[in-house]
Amino acid sequence: MFLPYTGSSDNCYASSLSMALGPDSPGAGAVDVLTGSPFGMQLHAGATPFFDPAGWDCEIGLDAALAALGWTCVFEAGGSEEEAAERLRAATPAAPLVTGPVEMGLLTHVRGRGSAWGADHYVTVFGVEDGLVRFHDPKGYPFASLPVDRFIAAWRTDSLQYGESFTSRRQFERTAEVPAAQAVRSQIGVFAGWLRGAHGRPVENGNVANAEAAEGLAAMWEAGLSDRTRQDLDFMVPAGARRLSDAGACLAAAGADEASAIAARQARLVGGLQYDLAAGRAAEAAAALRALGPLYLELAEALERA
Repeated sequence: MFLPYTGSSDNCYASSLSMALGPDSPGAGAVDVLTGSPFGMQLHAGATPFFDPAGWDCEIGLDAALAALGWTCVFEAGGSEEEAAERLRAATPAAPLVTGPVEMGLLTHVRGRGSAWGADHYVTVFGVEDGLVRFHDPKGYPFASLPVDRFIAAWRTDSLQYGESFTSRRQFERTAEVPAAQAVRSQIGVFAGWLRGAHGRPVENGNVANAEAAEGLAAMWEAGLSDRTRQDLDFMVPAGARRLSDAGACLAAAGADEASAIAARQARLVGGLQYDLAAGRAAEAAAALRALGPLYLELAEALERA
């Protein structure tokens, strides 16, 4: 047994989709697990840490979660700015629009922003009033607003590593009632595939995964983290720990107790890096990462036995 986490977290894609699904959503945590995000770790280009699988991104994950839960939607991407604006204007509280990836640095409803910094984000739009887009920002800003032209500028993906500008999902329709535990159970083989790199998705040259990624980050930590890597970890450590905590809870509910226990152990190791990062404890962080690395293979094996 372990105590799952509830509270603030950076799973914007899952939270945005959960808001759009309304009372029939199993919750952002279960949605996030069904995206596959907890099942792996990578160093992008051998240098940028992510606690998600190599080859995975939020777009892949959202489609997977919707399908597993028995939902369909209308997916749209690209087109002109005016076409994008029309989609925004068509959104209502009863027919929301999940938009993303967007460039967080250009979402200027938050002070201190105004330039692109390459951070992908998702929000849920529920209308346009008086020239302002009205939306829920799961970063912690409910009922936010932004002029249409500024929102559209942020909705471009020029500064991001994936996705097409003006990507959105709407008209969510439930075609089958699939309980969250049943959906998780149905995806266990997919989760193992992410962990083993057997998912058929392209992985960029230079990306390293799981145990190799954990060892690489441990060595980087021992050598001295750059300011940019510290900033990346400020986001990725709590996000990674939350994903793994949710994985532990969801796997337990699905009857995969051995896999649940391994995910919970991973959550504790990743979450513990937060103090190491704040206190400059390089040796302790490296030791935790080296303990974390082999658990990815152990988790894959446990999922395959479940």
